[in-house]
Amino acid sequence: MEPKNNAKLNAVKSLDKLDLQIIQHMMLDAEISYADLGKQLFVSGGTIHVRIKKLEDLGIVQGKRLAVDMKVLGYDVIAFIGVYLEKSSMYDSVALALKNIPQIVRLNYTTGNYSMFAEIVCKDIQQLRYVLHDELQKIKGIERTETFISLEESFSRNVRIV
Repeated sequence: MEPKNNAKLNAVKSLDKLDLQIIQHMMLDAEISYADLGKQLFVSGGTIHVRIKKLEDLGIVQGKRLAVDMKVLGYDVIAFIGVYLEKSSMYDSVALALKNIPQIVRLNYTTGNYSMFAEIVCKDIQQLRYVLHDELQKIKGIERTETFISLEESFSRNVRIV
């Protein structure tokens, strides 16, 4: 196991029940004040602040994100792209190139049929076509892709940790 992974594993082992409760509550409502969360968990707001800082320092908490309904903003197409690589050794360079395409919001290295699986959000089919044809196909190392258009997202959630 890599040293970096050992450090993360040790960090996770150092978490207690309160840390996990804080993470769980903050995943559900990142806007809750530390004082209000402290009241819910029967500790001071200062304790919550110190614990959140510790979780950030350990790399467990990595910022706070705003949940946005992209469809309301005019992004009507969500698709998933299975990427076949010419060689698996090209993963790092292809991932770096894909990171430069702003419509790709998530990328995973996978087992199975595809080397990589990407989620893409576009305003319309024309933008999706542009990204697929003019952006993806020009990346050295991509052999071919397979695209799945999402008709509806039934739900999206974080895993429950407590």
